[in-house]
Amino acid sequence: MTVIDEKKLLERVPTGLFIGGQWRQAASGKTFEVRDPSTNAVLASVADASVDDGLAALDAAVDAAHEWATTPPRVRGELLRRAFELVVERHDEFAMLMTLEMGKPLAESDGEVTYGAEFLRWFGEEAARITGRYGVNPEGTGRTIVSQHPVGPCFLITPWNFPLAMATRKIGPALAAGCTVVVKPASLTPLTTLHFVALLHEVGLPAGVVNVVTTRSSGPVSDAIIADPRLRKLSFTGSTPVGRSLLAKAARGILRTSMELGGNAPFLVFDDADLDAAVEGAMKAKFRNIGQACTAANRFIVHASVAEEFARRVTEKVQEFTVGRGTEEGVTIGPLINQDAIEKADSLVKDAVSRGARVLVGGSAIEGEGTFYEPTVVTDVAAGSSILTEEIFGPVLSIVTFDDEDEAVRIANDTEYGLVAYAFTRDLARGQRLIERLQTGMLGLNVGVVSNAAAPFGGVKQSGLGREGGFEGIHEYLETRYTMTPDPFA
Repeated sequence: MTVIDEKKLLERVPTGLFIGGQWRQAASGKTFEVRDPSTNAVLASVADASVDDGLAALDAAVDAAHEWATTPPRVRGELLRRAFELVVERHDEFAMLMTLEMGKPLAESDGEVTYGAEFLRWFGEEAARITGRYGVNPEGTGRTIVSQHPVGPCFLITPWNFPLAMATRKIGPALAAGCTVVVKPASLTPLTTLHFVALLHEVGLPAGVVNVVTTRSSGPVSDAIIADPRLRKLSFTGSTPVGRSLLAKAARGILRTSMELGGNAPFLVFDDADLDAAVEGAMKAKFRNIGQACTAANRFIVHASVAEEFARRVTEKVQEFTVGRGTEEGVTIGPLINQDAIEKADSLVKDAVSRGARVLVGGSAIEGEGTFYEPTVVTDVAAGSSILTEEIFGPVLSIVTFDDEDEAVRIANDTEYGLVAYAFTRDLARGQRLIERLQTGMLGLNVGVVSNAAAPFGGVKQSGLGREGGFEGIHEYLETRYTMTPDPFA
């Protein structure tokens, strides 16, 4: 990687609101601080938008909507392609910026840049492939025309844990479909989104097509935008409780919604599993992004006959981790996002231990500068432990055991969530059964990472609605219209 000067990079990142193609400060002049979770140092002060600022952003999106919707698909696709190429060209600076504001090691930020950029390339290609159909109706009395059209102005709310990929995964398909957008990044990590939107402006995206409001007053600003009858689509990634509240508000305007919500991913290891592959998969599924991912494995459900060996091997791997600031060479585990995340992880571990679980490694917050928590393995977790029902969002691997396939499936499905599951087995028939039996939107069968721009990402049950990525992703931003015409030969 190219050596990036942190100070010079931060000086180039815009800190204002981006509305109607112009950078501006909040109407009130207020700002809020963005901090490095590894040191608590202030990285930047960013504009703190008000309700009026949010509505001004929506005004700009509405004003640009018709022209963008009628822009040729090839033109929309080429703009996304140029954005993809420029993100790739500036790969190292995007990686550094994510590490500074979110904390993940540079190697993982590097991976996110590659992943996030792919949504721009994928949906740039999909823009020209929006199709409809034409045919004779069954009675032969007329012709049926089915066409696809952009839904209209969209409000996109992104989370803090994948600052680039969550922005591109929403902005990419929206722009490809011909929609204009207002983006509200998380107040903990807004800098990457601001830097990316500056890049979109640089490649020539017309004014008003993408607008960004940064704010600590998420509730009032979001409520005002969602309540506006000109808005036609809401996309949110975040917790299930917040998603549930947003759905209720979106119902008033009958908005199209996409919700990527919480997870409680089971990781099943059967007695016939390749343990080397299972351990490698566990390290990726659990500790990628410091465990701060909705796709992170939450419950390791391991066959009793291999549980001890699996626990020994993952513990050895965890003991090899290096904890520290993500910008430092060799660091594999960075800080959690804030003190609340530390307290949550610690309380879940303590609850499990109070019910009889054993800590094999880690199990405590790390004192000193930054918000660090020891990479942890907990085994013999008892039923009823909070760590089995709540999303951990930290570097804690918890193990429970099972005796047969039916029990494993029952434990895996015993949750209100259904985003992703992982399963390791050499039995092909069992793998096929798990595809049918596990109540989840995605399944990693003998793999520890499932995310891919060409695949539909999303969950079932209380893990959300809709899909992002894949052929399905662009249809979240399109509405279907049907036209009947007379029989031209009558």
